[in-house]
Amino acid sequence: MPAVVGSARWVAAQRARESQRIDRLFLDPLAPALSGEEGMAALQLSEKYNPRHEETANYIAIRTRFFDDVAQHDATAGARQIVLPAAGMDARAYRTSWPEGTTLYEIDHPELLAAKEEILQAQRRAPECKRVTIGADLTQDWIHGLLDSGFHSHERSTWLIEGLFYYLDEPAVNRILMDVSRLAAPGSVLVTDLVSRSLLTSPWMQQALKAMEDQGMGWRFGTDDPVELFAVHGWDAALKDPGEEGARYDSRRFPVQPRSSWSFFVLARRM
Repeated sequence: MPAVVGSARWVAAQRARESQRIDRLFLDPLAPALSGEEGMAALQLSEKYNPRHEETANYIAIRTRFFDDVAQHDATAGARQIVLPAAGMDARAYRTSWPEGTTLYEIDHPELLAAKEEILQAQRRAPECKRVTIGADLTQDWIHGLLDSGFHSHERSTWLIEGLFYYLDEPAVNRILMDVSRLAAPGSVLVTDLVSRSLLTSPWMQQALKAMEDQGMGWRFGTDDPVELFAVHGWDAALKDPGEEGARYDSRRFPVQPRSSWSFFVLARRM
């Protein structure tokens, strides 16, 4: 199983586990199927051997809900184009109610989208909006595939870039942001998650980073100045602390913690 597919199924397993909770932040009925046995096996290994697995699971739950809220708010405000670069096994087209006329574009590696399509076909469930898939490598040319699929660059759009940038090197991150900026009309919204450069260089993180690298999923990119990173590409960015967002959703489950300087959500608007 390619690393990109394995990672996507592991995240789907995390969403499936969250959906089983009484105090869940969201419900994803398709997550168990999209995870499959491979994803659940990977999750069980993580739960057994990762001493911080609960923290990881909470982060993914909060991130999923936060991105959901951004997309829903922007759609309510009139955006009808939702773009998911590195969509993975995401099921937002199916588990979320969208305003009439919404199109959700999923971009990811062709082999991942093919595996996903086979699973979805077996579920016999219709999406809640128009769903378009584009098989492409984001580090190469994917713009033409999106435009050829009906995306209108002169209209507002919402971009959900979830769990991607820390796996890439800095030139690839800047190239993707440059490409997105070419396509995003003024007023468009982008939400993503990043880690700090300080985290990647911290001595206590080196063993964990090495383990992820050995599994083919190493973290390569971090920035201590995300606001400037996005400003260079024409975006007005604000930072959101995952812990604070979790406490806003459920302060009993996610007690307020000191603000993190190592991971953050970025909510940006195209200028």
